[in-house]
Formats: sequence, structure tokens, C-alpha cells
Amino acid sequence: MDSDRAGLRERKKHETRIALSWAAIRLTVERGFDNVRIEDIAAEAGVSTRTFSNYFGSKGEAIVARHHDRARAIAAALRERPAGEPIWDAITQAALEGFALGEPLPSKGVADRAWVEGLRLMVAEPTLQGEFQKAGAAAEAEFALVVAERTGTDVARDVYPRLVAGVVGAALNVVTQQWLLAEPSQSMESVLRDVFGRLAAGLPAPR
Repeated sequence: MDSDRAGLRERKKHETRIALSWAAIRLTVERGFDNVRIEDIAAEAGVSTRTFSNYFGSKGEAIVARHHDRARAIAAALRERPAGEPIWDAITQAALEGFALGEPLPSKGVADRAWVEGLRLMVAEPTLQGEFQKAGAAAEAEFALVVAERTGTDVARDVYPRLVAGVVGAALNVVTQQWLLAEPSQSMESVLRDVFGRLAAGLPAPR
């Protein structure tokens, strides 16, 4: 019974964290970063500002949390891929599974342009760049460990797992930027398959 209660508490904490992060993203997309207060985010998520402070130290942390969660989900998905699967096939499939975590619309759909415009402004917000960089560094470190496990390399000694993790981090940033900027609009899935397909092919020169 105690384990059931503990599991329920952890699940509720996880759900609250997600709700706060999504509230921060929605309000920022709708209003702009400077026009959103922590009190607004807490109210949108249906909790107190004190509860917000239990999870995040700033609205920037709350916004970037989903970015970090997405990267962690990709790493977790890679860990679950079949052991004999070629590394870039495994990474591509893991990225397709994990990236959906942060996608507000079905992955095969094309997002509403107003939402995309708001996201474009949000990710370009100078105040958030440090938070995105911290999340990216943490994600790359975690991803490198998974790559090392799959390839039998040492993350502290061998360059390969850290190189792959860095390339994947850069690729995910390109996926996001291309999805936000492409005209006409493209689905997140098509952009992701294009970017990772090029990496799997050895990044040949464009034709």
C-alpha cells in the first residue's frame, strides 16, 4: 500500500510538472515572454505560486523543461531499441518516438501558423538561450552514455559517443528550426526523417 501511495505521489508530481511547463509554453506563445508572470503560469495550471516554486526556479526553466524532457525521452527510447539495429537507424526511430513528447499536434499534421509564429518568437527569446543551452548540455551527456552502452565504447575515453551525442543535439536543433521556418509548412515527422536520413547516409553533398 505504501508503495502504491508513493507511486501515486510521484505520478501526480510528474503530471504537475508537465502541466506547469505546458502552461508556461502556451502563455508565452500567446502573449510573449515578457508578458507572462509566474502567477499567470500557476493559475493556468491550477496550482499556487508556491507550488510552481517547488518545481521551477523561473519561468524560463518551466518553458525549457519540455525541451529537456523530450531529449531524455529520446535517450530512453534509444536504450530500448533492439541491440543489433544499426546505430543511426536506432537513433532515427528513437528520435521519432521521443520528439512526439513535445509536439502539441499529431506528428503527421501541420501545425497552426499562429502557434508556429509564437513558438518561433519563444525559442528566439534571448533570456531563454542560457536555459536551452543548459538543457542541451545535460541531454547530450545523457545521450552519450546510451550511445556508449550500445557501441561498447567508453564515454570518458572514446570520442565516438560524445561525437554522436553532439551531432544528435545539433540535428535536433536543426529539426526544430527547419520546422519553424519552412515555407510551405512541413510536418515535424517529415523534417526529422529528412535530417536524420541525411546523417545516416553520411551527410552527402546536396544535389
